[in-house]
Amino acid sequence: MEAPNDDSGPPRVYSEEQLAVEVPETAHQISHDSWFQVGFVLTTGINSSYVLGYSGTIMVPLGWIAGVVGLIAATAISLYANSLIAKLHEFGGKRHIRYRDLAGFIYGRKAYSLTWGLQYVNLFMINIGYIILAGQSLKAVYVLFRDDNDMKLPYFIAISGVVCAMFAIGIPHLSALRIWLGFSTFFSLVYIVIAIALSAKDGIEAPTRDYNIPGTTAGKIFSTIGAAANLVFAFNTGMLPEIQATVRPPVVKNMMKALYFQFTVGVLPMYAVTFIGYWAYGSVTSTFLLNSMNGPVWVLTLASIASFLQTVIALHIFASPMYEYMDTRYGIKGSPLAFQNLSFRFMVRGGYLATTTFVAALLPFLGDFMSLTGAVSTFPLTFILANHMYLVAKNNKLTSAQKSWHWLNVCFFGFMSLISAVAALRLIAVHSNTYNLFADL
Repeated sequence: MEAPNDDSGPPRVYSEEQLAVEVPETAHQISHDSWFQVGFVLTTGINSSYVLGYSGTIMVPLGWIAGVVGLIAATAISLYANSLIAKLHEFGGKRHIRYRDLAGFIYGRKAYSLTWGLQYVNLFMINIGYIILAGQSLKAVYVLFRDDNDMKLPYFIAISGVVCAMFAIGIPHLSALRIWLGFSTFFSLVYIVIAIALSAKDGIEAPTRDYNIPGTTAGKIFSTIGAAANLVFAFNTGMLPEIQATVRPPVVKNMMKALYFQFTVGVLPMYAVTFIGYWAYGSVTSTFLLNSMNGPVWVLTLASIASFLQTVIALHIFASPMYEYMDTRYGIKGSPLAFQNLSFRFMVRGGYLATTTFVAALLPFLGDFMSLTGAVSTFPLTFILANHMYLVAKNNKLTSAQKSWHWLNVCFFGFMSLISAVAALRLIAVHSNTYNLFADL
């Protein structure tokens, strides 16, 4: 069978298996938002509270040269990979509003299911990290005022899970965030500005710092590989088609504007807090930067509270594909305030976040989860699959050199995914032996 092709030239021929993949209509709002709002959604992901960990999880295991070069290179290759996915959004004459829809259209049903699984593993682990971050932010406030250690990290993680569930029940879909994106940006600026200012102050007043990469030779190798996974984790959502589905036509043009905004203006705050934090504290930089800083109690409290509130909003973005799937599967439409819809969100979203919160409290090793997420899902979804989908979709239009380039990317990132997964699992095993389950880190 033939399907329309968005390129000039002969129509591309699709198999019956490819065209038979059933794509459900979404229960959420699409084609509604400006590219600027979508750009802020993407920037919220980059400048979430995860940025407070990059000095410790990226720069410490890599050092100055590899850390700076790696972060800039990760920015460039992430923009490139995301642009490939964005340009395929209307491939074959139709919109693909979910990552799995696009994979299913290009490859068939098996790829549809595989992509679905990879994506939700990716988002689940990202959300685990957000719950850990939210708990760390609350604990940081507690430690500023109490030193009795009665309240431990798992308790704060549980509180965070409840707050995130309440927010998820109240916000029906991604486009409904609207004003909350403004609050998210404000909260991000609060903790980023405070982190930069206090780190710079500590750096000026501190004695000479040690920037040597810590650990044994074997430990350094595995930490470096894990940091490479953290580099790509920092920039990629694993849900670009779902975000692109919310943008107004012309879809590809507007999405490219949003991506350029994300990877230019959007990355500057993250760069600043990552580099200045590492400069100030060197190889002893904490994986949650606020724990390394000195300053007035009220300022540190403000930064921690802003980090907590921004995390609640950011988690909702990365959980939205799961919510969309469940709402669409069970036909949840109409007024978000209808009793049936509220009850459904309470049960389903509350249950999902309860599971996420339990895992976060059980294994609160933030840096390790960042590495594992980058290895098992960010590399395959954003780099391997993006390059291969583009190769398959545009095969007739690519030169031999272009085909070789995409195959090189597929092989290279496949290798990186494999070794990064091994390194991340090793780190989790080491930390699990060092700390008890439900550790108070």
